[in-house]
Amino acid sequence: MDIDIAKAASAMLVQHWQAGTVLDCLPTPLRPACPEDGYLIQAQIEAISAKPLFGWKIAGTSVAGQRHIGIDGPIAGRLLSEMVYGDGDAVPIGADRMRVAEAEFAFRMGRSLAPRARPYDVLEVMDAVSALHLAIEIPDSRYQDFVTIGGPQLIADNACAHRFVLGPEAPAMWRELDLPRHRVLGRVGKTFKREGIGENVLGDPRIALTWLANELSRLGVTLGADQVVTTGTCLAPMDISAGDVVAVDYGSLGSLSCRIQGPG
Repeated sequence: MDIDIAKAASAMLVQHWQAGTVLDCLPTPLRPACPEDGYLIQAQIEAISAKPLFGWKIAGTSVAGQRHIGIDGPIAGRLLSEMVYGDGDAVPIGADRMRVAEAEFAFRMGRSLAPRARPYDVLEVMDAVSALHLAIEIPDSRYQDFVTIGGPQLIADNACAHRFVLGPEAPAMWRELDLPRHRVLGRVGKTFKREGIGENVLGDPRIALTWLANELSRLGVTLGADQVVTTGTCLAPMDISAGDVVAVDYGSLGSLSCRIQGPG
């Protein structure tokens, strides 16, 4: 895909994000034909941020997440600094259409992983990690029917990245835990709760992080030091509405919450 076409496609998607409107699909001349085209379009979104790239998100690392957006494998998106909120913050729901919250493990990189011909393995990637954080993601899309639009266009739409709540850093003993078997409890309000485990994230959140490092390497992109990678939902996405309090309990690793703010 020509870079000018990628910029035009990105500008159209950004315009819809800013207006809170949706489109059926990208016009044929601007439509990505493959994941690589989608990532080229997605990369242009960095130009709208005044700050360095905060990090990355992975969508489709669980069966529930894949079904939610109609894909059969993971895809990556960029986390802009303007998308990020803190533990306990009010998070605006605005024109969100997905209206779900997801409980996730997020890794902060201690050093960069540059593109290379040989794939990274899990041990190498984890050696580059400085911390584990608890996180909540609130995804969304600018497509009218995001379930059937397909992977390349979802990638172009930043893999449904929207709002991200970065919770506290987990105690250092997280490295000794069996993350795939670690239980996570999500609550919305006082009545709704849902349980999940780390295994729902590509079998292990560390495997998901390694997938991202190699996907970026394949694309010629560096996974940078201090960037945060949120690895996908541990439990089925939880429905949310304005006024809800979303709370996630990670047991011995801690907890976090946010309040959903905006029109119901």
